[in-house]
Amino acid sequence: MDNKAKTILIADDEQDILEIISYNLLKEGYIVYTAADGNESLEKARALEPDMLILDVMMPFKSGIEVCKILRGETRFQNTLILILTALSDEGSHIQGLDSGADDYVTKPVSPKVLLSRVNALFRRINKEDNEVLTAGNIIIDASKYVVSVNENIVLLARKEFELLFLLASKPGRVFLRNEILDQVWGNEVIVGDRTIDVHIRKIRQKLGINCITTVKGVGYKFNEAA
Repeated sequence: MDNKAKTILIADDEQDILEIISYNLLKEGYIVYTAADGNESLEKARALEPDMLILDVMMPFKSGIEVCKILRGETRFQNTLILILTALSDEGSHIQGLDSGADDYVTKPVSPKVLLSRVNALFRRINKEDNEVLTAGNIIIDASKYVVSVNENIVLLARKEFELLFLLASKPGRVFLRNEILDQVWGNEVIVGDRTIDVHIRKIRQKLGINCITTVKGVGYKFNEAA
């Protein structure tokens, strides 16, 4: 991976955190921009269109979650990587962040080593070339373009929602265990819980408008063959 070609916008109102994160990402070879509040992060995101945004939940004017929701509503940011920074004890923000379309979250106080691991893992996943197109009934999933269509209508999914749907649809009828889903979609370097899967499954069902995913209680999920 050529980190020098990747741009990251960090938004946090704590200057010391901005400096620590920026320093470590710059050492890794990334191009880094910063913002000190929600409004500035929106302005710079639209002007720069970075490859990734790192957004603190608690910022002046607009929270990181609000910024995430706004950008995910704009077509050009549908597949932009978004990572949320949130307090360790604030479980609600973890869920809200993922529900708003964030790809991952890192808890505060921020460990530079953990943050770099998460950032690198997210970029590795999108750099994997996969030109496979899956067709299941009226659903077409194009992995090369990150595009899903239902009855010939394009459905916009966040990146992790897409990867989760693609995984399940790759083997219709097979039950994927929760641990297996976490490993294949989020990877060993990303620590998330079962609730994360539930949030993403709910969003996929809502957006597709088709009952194509079945919950196998206490086990996992499967993609319906007759979807």
